[in-house]
Amino acid sequence: MNQKGSTAEEWAAQFLQRQGLTLITRNYHCRFGEIDAIARDGTTLVFVEVRWRQRATSLLLESIDARKQRCWWLTARHYLAHHGLPARCRFDVLLLEGHHCHLRHWLRNVALDSFSRESY
Repeated sequence: MNQKGSTAEEWAAQFLQRQGLTLITRNYHCRFGEIDAIARDGTTLVFVEVRWRQRATSLLLESIDARKQRCWWLTARHYLAHHGLPARCRFDVLLLEGHHCHLRHWLRNVALDSFSRESY
């Protein structure tokens, strides 16, 4: 991961904690892929994808293609299977832009395979 991506993920982790979520781990990876952050929101486990771009673009969500969604889902299932945790979970996406990681959107409980420009 490059320095800018690391900075965006650090900003995202701090943001989630300020919103009351408890950070469990960052950059969880297995043979299926990687999840940028895993947090707990009350009794719900939250799998978080962080997308950052230097300049504003409508392509932030579109960059999460079907292959990425499948890897995200399989990685989340791997995490749940190996940690014996309940399956109550959701998928969130943080869309950040600019040099200072300005929050553009926090999409909560996204439905995989349903990303579209109308989602944000």
